[in-house]
Amino acid sequence: MTPTRAENRGPTLRTQTNVLGLAERVIQTADREHPADGVLRSELRAQRGLSQEAGALISRAVFAYFRWRGWLDRARPIREQIERALVMDEHFANHADGFSDEELTAHAVPDWLPSVMEAKAPWVRALQTEPRLWLRARRGEGRALAAKLGDCRVFGEGPLADILEYQGGSDLFRTREFHAGEFELQDVSSQVVGLICNPRPGEKWWDACAGEGGKTLHLAELMENRGSIWASDRSQWRLAKLKRRAARAGVFNYRAVIWDGRSRPPTKTEFDGVLVDAPCSGIGTWQRNPHARWTTTAHDVKELSAVQTQLLLNAAAGVKPGGRLVYAACTLAPLETVVVIKAFEARSPDFERQAVCNPLVSGLPPSEMLLLWPQATGGNGMCIAAWTRKTG
Repeated sequence: MTPTRAENRGPTLRTQTNVLGLAERVIQTADREHPADGVLRSELRAQRGLSQEAGALISRAVFAYFRWRGWLDRARPIREQIERALVMDEHFANHADGFSDEELTAHAVPDWLPSVMEAKAPWVRALQTEPRLWLRARRGEGRALAAKLGDCRVFGEGPLADILEYQGGSDLFRTREFHAGEFELQDVSSQVVGLICNPRPGEKWWDACAGEGGKTLHLAELMENRGSIWASDRSQWRLAKLKRRAARAGVFNYRAVIWDGRSRPPTKTEFDGVLVDAPCSGIGTWQRNPHARWTTTAHDVKELSAVQTQLLLNAAAGVKPGGRLVYAACTLAPLETVVVIKAFEARSPDFERQAVCNPLVSGLPPSEMLLLWPQATGGNGMCIAAWTRKTG
């Protein structure tokens, strides 16, 4: 999906039959094995000569459909459902108070959700708003980048000045600054994970579930490209994307290796820090990825809880005495947060829980587990916990 802010709303879109047709094709193709965001990216790439404005409108139509799917009459033609979703999206943007908490919690999330977590009204309201677009600038260069790109809000002071919210309509992938590696598109909650890891220059770290490398690159930036990082994932294609991203960002102090999460780590190296950004249900991403609300199941949450616990136990073997272990997952379900953390601790007496502070808010006391909610951060929902391996 092209990272832009669409300025044009429903009436303009509904007059463009070809745009609605493309949105309809994406919606009908998307399923559990083919997530809507991936289908959308493929469809937009295949459309030669499609304007930036049209691409943004197609994106908005697709995500509005899944955002408001719980209100739609599924017996009606897809085209009519899309148009209805766009009307509701527009109405909520301008008159959110016209929707009761009861209505939203009844229709915006799947019926099975209460079996794994409480659907609190402020969170559900946040799910129905369009997600924000977050950038991570190079260390110390946030304000300068904001001035060059324009339409940027700087999050805060100090390290938080490198967190930017982009509010413009340009295609950021085409900017000179992007190709020069001056920023990465990275959700604000994901940036919090790196800040809590707080790796030091010269240390050795392992990003055990690196994926396409967003957090690996952030760790390298915080380490000033000094020291070393092992980045592992079970998928070669994700590590290939990491390689391309790292080259653009000028990051070279990492080594990418395949690791399927089994008991033996990919190296005998003992690390100063290990990050386990575990595969999860993705409930925390339901604002940005509304299609996932309707493809995820309660069984997924329960199954992933066991996977996450085992990943933590296996990756913990790579932490040296005195080193740190950080667990992160973009979910808010207790089975994937509290239950995983307690299960790990029950089997790992040599690890001691560390209190963590929310770097986005000053003055708050540290907590044993940090839960970031979209209505508070403007980003994905995220769970973060940390331990130190005891010495001696």
